[in-house]
Amino acid sequence: MIIQKADLFKDQSQETMSEITKVMIEESHEKGSLVFKAGTPANHFYILVDGRVRVSIGTEAEIDYTVNIPGEAFGWTGMVDRPVYVASAECVAPSKVVKIEKDSLNKIFEKHPQMGMMFFKRLAGAVVQRLIYNYETFLSEGSLKGVSSFGTGQVTDTSPD
Repeated sequence: MIIQKADLFKDQSQETMSEITKVMIEESHEKGSLVFKAGTPANHFYILVDGRVRVSIGTEAEIDYTVNIPGEAFGWTGMVDRPVYVASAECVAPSKVVKIEKDSLNKIFEKHPQMGMMFFKRLAGAVVQRLIYNYETFLSEGSLKGVSSFGTGQVTDTSPD
């Protein structure tokens, strides 16, 4: 199961994982389709099963992050109590994702508070890591526009010459 590859769910109990599996929905998306759009209600978060999803902030994609590692989570805005997504997620290749509704997940973690604490610690770590990456990219490039991460720390400047 893909969530076992997701760092956010590392070391969760078998019981908790079983409950989470019951609320997951697998979706397939074609290249060019949106998984979610900035400004829409942030009711779910996602885990990549296969493909590539470009998460971008800003009207001209001032900040890009490409999710391409199976098990990588994205769209966690709602998990940190933000009402709407701050970014848009577009499939840049045919992609499969697992969608998990935030209220369902929160109910599971209310029943298993230790597992919830572990999840949110890992989520905080992921947010901090993304911030550090974007800051370092900004310092090295002088701008975040057109800079993509491919989930491995590899940076490719995609801006025109």
